[in-house]
Amino acid sequence: MIEKIIDFSARNRFIIIVAYLLIVGAGIWAVVHTPLDAIPDLSENQVIVFTEWMGRSPKVVEDQITFPLVTALQGVPEVHAIRAQSMFGMSFIYIIFEERTDLYWARSRVLEKLATIQSALPSGAKVQLGPDGTGVGHVFWYTVEGKYDLGTLRAIQDWYIKLHLQGVPGVAEVASVGGFVRQYQIDVDPNKMKGYGVTLADVRNAVMRSNNDVGGKLLEVSDAEYFVRGRGYIQSVHDIENIIVGNGANGTPILVKNIGTVQMGGDIRRGSLEKEGKGQVVGGIVVMRYDENAKDVIDRVKKKIEEITPGLPPGVEIKTAYDRSDLIMAAVGTLQRALVEEAIVVTLMVLVFLLHVRSVARVIIEIPVAVLIAFIFMKVFNITSNIMSLGGIALAIGVIVDSSIVLVENAYRNVARAQETKKELTTREFIEISILSAKQVGPAIFYSVMIMVVSFLPVFLLEGQEGKLFRPLAFTKTFVLLGSAIIAI
Repeated sequence: MIEKIIDFSARNRFIIIVAYLLIVGAGIWAVVHTPLDAIPDLSENQVIVFTEWMGRSPKVVEDQITFPLVTALQGVPEVHAIRAQSMFGMSFIYIIFEERTDLYWARSRVLEKLATIQSALPSGAKVQLGPDGTGVGHVFWYTVEGKYDLGTLRAIQDWYIKLHLQGVPGVAEVASVGGFVRQYQIDVDPNKMKGYGVTLADVRNAVMRSNNDVGGKLLEVSDAEYFVRGRGYIQSVHDIENIIVGNGANGTPILVKNIGTVQMGGDIRRGSLEKEGKGQVVGGIVVMRYDENAKDVIDRVKKKIEEITPGLPPGVEIKTAYDRSDLIMAAVGTLQRALVEEAIVVTLMVLVFLLHVRSVARVIIEIPVAVLIAFIFMKVFNITSNIMSLGGIALAIGVIVDSSIVLVENAYRNVARAQETKKELTTREFIEISILSAKQVGPAIFYSVMIMVVSFLPVFLLEGQEGKLFRPLAFTKTFVLLGSAIIAI
């Protein structure tokens, strides 16, 4: 079989040259479109269920939220393990799925199970899935800085910057960090409440009823329709102060300002953000969606930030705090330089030992074409260009020329023998000797490369984080070796 391929290739050079050009074109396209990242994604295949039930102690959250959810989610198929954490007012459940499970299939199964358990949870508990990102999805951090207070900067982040960045393709979530979430706060006086005969429930219900818009259908007057609506949304502290909580003994309205004070304040914080030890700032974390190109996502986020910057209040700036694209380009650049340097060193060594320019050209052409073939396979198998996958290509550079060196040396030996008996050889005789020489060593070369590929089987069988770390290296080295075997025959 190998000998027939060699004979066909040698006698149909035009077809082989066209195939080479197609491979080179496809390889260049794959190099441009293969996702870039610094390291392989080693995070577990997990789905996060987050439940908020504010004001409850960790013990209550554990008994009424975490335990029922964990018990129900254990029936989800292909679940490897479930971990849970309860804290004040919040519950986090981490469902770890089998390594081969599709993440979005897993999320849909979890949603189905949550739909059946939702009715059994306490009223007021808000259950939601975490973002469809991974443990290495934090690709871009930024801070919002300016002459305003932390509450105003946090409002700008939540209601302007975050909403725009969440619409960027490839972004799973934009998490706000630091600052104060502004809210209206009513500080009631227990003595005044007792004097007026008002309870906390009365105050709460009155505020809820007053913060509402209602519709009144429409009026038709002189062949024109007028829409009727009651506008009741709270717009200021003054609106809350004048809310009627109840009536006194003589029918006098009891207002909120009669039983306490109303002010603007910050919500209870579970953390803060400092920058360079100079004080607190407001920031945001951009989480990349699962299986996206980190470099492309970061570039799109930067472009969107440039677009929305003119809409910020005067004096407010968005400053980059962490940009993984710098790490990606540094890691990939190091491997790229190593590949170029290796190719140059191998070329010089082959030139020194062969001392024949045409033979050297035949050997060296295998390096870039085999690397391009490897990138085609990387694109097909969805392997990102990272420090491990490119490291596999670097390890294979010195090996891929061995096959061509053996072919060239064997052909050179047969030509020298033929010239001993016949001083001058025709072009046809050169071709026949080359074909014969390739047939002599071609099968052995091909199977020797296959043996090297088989030697990596233990790496392919690795599971968990070890497999995610080393499999890209084994795959890319195997792809390069396969490419060199194809080129050699």
